[in-house]
Amino acid sequence: MYHYLNFSEDLFEPINILGNLYFVGTKPASCHLIDTGDGLIMLDTGYQHSLFIVIDNIHRMGFDPRDIKYILLTHGHIDHFGAARSLRELTGAKLALGKEDREYANGKLDLSYAKELDMKFAETFEPDILLSDGDKITLGNTTVRTVATPGHTPGAMSYFFDVHDGEKTFRAGLHGGMGINTLCREFLDTYHLPYSLREDFVRSMHRLQEETVEIFLGNHMQHNHTEEKALCKKNGEYYAFVNPDEWYGYNSWCIDNLNHMIERENQK
Repeated sequence: MYHYLNFSEDLFEPINILGNLYFVGTKPASCHLIDTGDGLIMLDTGYQHSLFIVIDNIHRMGFDPRDIKYILLTHGHIDHFGAARSLRELTGAKLALGKEDREYANGKLDLSYAKELDMKFAETFEPDILLSDGDKITLGNTTVRTVATPGHTPGAMSYFFDVHDGEKTFRAGLHGGMGINTLCREFLDTYHLPYSLREDFVRSMHRLQEETVEIFLGNHMQHNHTEEKALCKKNGEYYAFVNPDEWYGYNSWCIDNLNHMIERENQK
């Protein structure tokens, strides 16, 4: 069975987050766009079957999808890279993914989380760029720095870059993978994955806590309260997405969330 968008519930109006940064995704999967002045950088693509919504949102923000030069993917799950191959064919952009998730993308490992969503990952692809910790992607006025944050998947990548609004510059951070759904006992045992991924996850969160982030971006809207902030922005709160304390707090919550899950498993 295939999961399709319920358009009345899942469509989301695109919005300028601040300066040269935009939200162009859907409610089920966040997608962001950076206008570098010399082309566009896209962060995640969402599902393949919702690509037309993302394309429409890009146009509604005044951009041409064919100006996308790089597509940076946070990790190898269908809700974040499902449309990657189609979008590359449409735009000619280069696809970048953490190197440890390469076999998630090309289909050699059946770990795209498609089955868990009652879907099929049919748009397999080979990344153009295999990212490692500390790599930098530069286009126009923007340099995106990568930080390897394994755990949710082995190749999860977090991205950091400056956002310019003409007067001020803010540091934005996109979290590579916050979910513990792939760290539960059932999932790890089903796919014969090492429990050390849990330790990787905690180390990643501690490492991310050391980053200074003023604009916290999630790869799902609920992670950083995108919907609530968008409403505040529309109501005139210009810096609605700026919160220097939010990043550290959410990473702390991620660690607690994992520990609580492990406690529940141990009580069974």
